[in-house]
Amino acid sequence: MRRLLCAIFIAATATFSAESPQAAELRRVAEVASVMLDGDVCLRIETPRSKDFANLKDPRDPWRYGDNYDVDGAAFNQTKKTLIRLSRLCQHACDVNLWMPVDSDLASVQIVIRNVHEISQFWKWGDMRQPMPSEMARVLKTATRVTVQHQPDIVSVLAPVFDSLNNVVGVAEVVGKTAPDPRGNVK
Repeated sequence: MRRLLCAIFIAATATFSAESPQAAELRRVAEVASVMLDGDVCLRIETPRSKDFANLKDPRDPWRYGDNYDVDGAAFNQTKKTLIRLSRLCQHACDVNLWMPVDSDLASVQIVIRNVHEISQFWKWGDMRQPMPSEMARVLKTATRVTVQHQPDIVSVLAPVFDSLNNVVGVAEVVGKTAPDPRGNVK
């Protein structure tokens, strides 16, 4: 058994050697995120009242959903703390963001929790709800991690978030910059 585990570790390490050090680090954090994030708690973050507002359209008030977005404080805080702890596993600045599908047909997604450095390849400023990126849909459908680099200086590893029945209910975006800039947010 010990030899088998060593062989698996060596094989996994060999697959990371082709990646940049930052990408390998993000992948390792994404593996941990899939284990540490509690999907049952994540499902309780947005309140039922808030979910009702997500489906109401008002042409006179396009910001109605964002203005009426509210969360269960205990579920939000528990998950936010876990996301922050996960981001501290990175040597360089990284964020671990939580994305949840809005509807069962996976047409749209929302960012539920963003973190310290506000890094994301997918979040558009001010948008509560966005069309589902194909990479996130793949994670939700296949329960596999996906590495994404749409922007040349940012790498994201998307990891599935599981509930207690082993259903994929969300996506953790573990994201960092390939050339970290500590003053990037203040320019």
